[in-house]
Amino acid sequence: MSDLPRKAVTRTAKLAALPLGFAGRATWGLGKRIGGKSAELVARELQQRTAEQLFKVLGELKGGAMKFGQALSVFESALPEEVAGPYRAALTKLQEAAPPMPARTVHAVLEERLGAQWRELFREFEEKPAAAASIGQVHRAVWHDGREVAVKVQYPGAGEALLSDLTQLSRFARLLGPLIPGMDIKPLITELRDRVSEELDYELEARAQRAHAEEFAGDADVLVPAVVHQCDQVLVTEWIEGIPLSDVIKDGTREQRDRAGQLLTRFLFSGPARTGLLHADPHPGNFRLLPPERDGGPWRLGVMDFGTVDRLPGGLPATIGESLRMTLEGNAEAVYELLRGEGFVKESIELDPDAVLDYLLPIIEPTQVEEFTFSRSWMRGQAARIADPRSPAHQLGKQLNLPPSYLLIHRVTLSTIGVLCQLDATVRMRDELAEWLPGFVAGAPAGLEGAGLETTGLETAGTTAAGATAADATAKGSESVDAGAPEVAEKA
Repeated sequence: MSDLPRKAVTRTAKLAALPLGFAGRATWGLGKRIGGKSAELVARELQQRTAEQLFKVLGELKGGAMKFGQALSVFESALPEEVAGPYRAALTKLQEAAPPMPARTVHAVLEERLGAQWRELFREFEEKPAAAASIGQVHRAVWHDGREVAVKVQYPGAGEALLSDLTQLSRFARLLGPLIPGMDIKPLITELRDRVSEELDYELEARAQRAHAEEFAGDADVLVPAVVHQCDQVLVTEWIEGIPLSDVIKDGTREQRDRAGQLLTRFLFSGPARTGLLHADPHPGNFRLLPPERDGGPWRLGVMDFGTVDRLPGGLPATIGESLRMTLEGNAEAVYELLRGEGFVKESIELDPDAVLDYLLPIIEPTQVEEFTFSRSWMRGQAARIADPRSPAHQLGKQLNLPPSYLLIHRVTLSTIGVLCQLDATVRMRDELAEWLPGFVAGAPAGLEGAGLETTGLETAGTTAAGATAADATAKGSESVDAGAPEVAEKA
């Protein structure tokens, strides 16, 4: 591949090949059936070929197509095993790898953004990328002061590609249904499209990562690499070693799975409480399980990629914690009134509070016990209960409403649970809720004020990575340039 395909007609043709290819393979499968091959064998071959094409097209296009693939990969736990099996390996690849950008393109971006003498900033720079993601790829290097760093370089034309891909994918959403049965594709694509501008702005990402790195500095459970240098289309952060979460999912030990699951849950709920920000891209490629620094010490969770965050100055809304607590208490009327007050039940709709409670109880099953083992079978059961048009849960779910302010929180929570099910992790979720979720424990102080923490610099600067002002998007402060860098950095 010579470069990131940018022409809309080229990208559209490649994306169109997905549903068309599926239709062609279905015809091929029918021919095989007529020829005497067993239905099971034909179905397996169809799914395998579709999975291979899905990875090939989405991986090559990068941009919004690959972002879409990464988002799908955390939801595979909800699919029936006969469907999920062939897709799992192909989708998981999108969490860690993609065809790399040519070296000449990387050099051109670095020269344009860091100056003609950009190599003077580094003692070493590995030409082969360590990772490739949806809008950029990462190179391992050694900064001029001796620190090992990760250099994230944005693909030229990434913004145009993202918007083009997601626009085209939304048009194909109905046709893409057979590729991932049982999943409502269009809302996912719409939400991803709404997040494009913030992911492209590396200054916003640097601010969010600095806020987390400062808050979690010295933490026994979570490590966030510090930001070393940032400018347009280039972000340099400290390098962290560890086991990619996708590897833990694939063949991790029981200890690694449970520890990773516990830490992922802890970070999901403690991050907003401690920083006022929600890390909103919880696919396994953004996490590493870090080995103990000493014998007998704890494994830690390394967290990367803060390109998408949600601004929650008071932490997660207390409504979530309160409704969970009252659901566990069996207080149907109170739960119903709380949900109605927050807009989850529209004023024009009347529901039976006990039916709402029955709908919610299976969903919050992990909070009803001291520890809970997440599994693909549990996730599939939940998905089937809600997706079956004949079930009371499906009918009630159609009448509930998700307020816009909860959209991203909802997706992040579901995605995290999807990863926990992939890990097959046993987690003490109730402990984390009691510690970090406002409203879950009656009478406990809520939010950042309750934790005795100040709000982040993102809030005081009047910005958010989930909704920055135009001034924030264009103003590049002096903090973006590493003070100890050679003269070439000052010219960048």
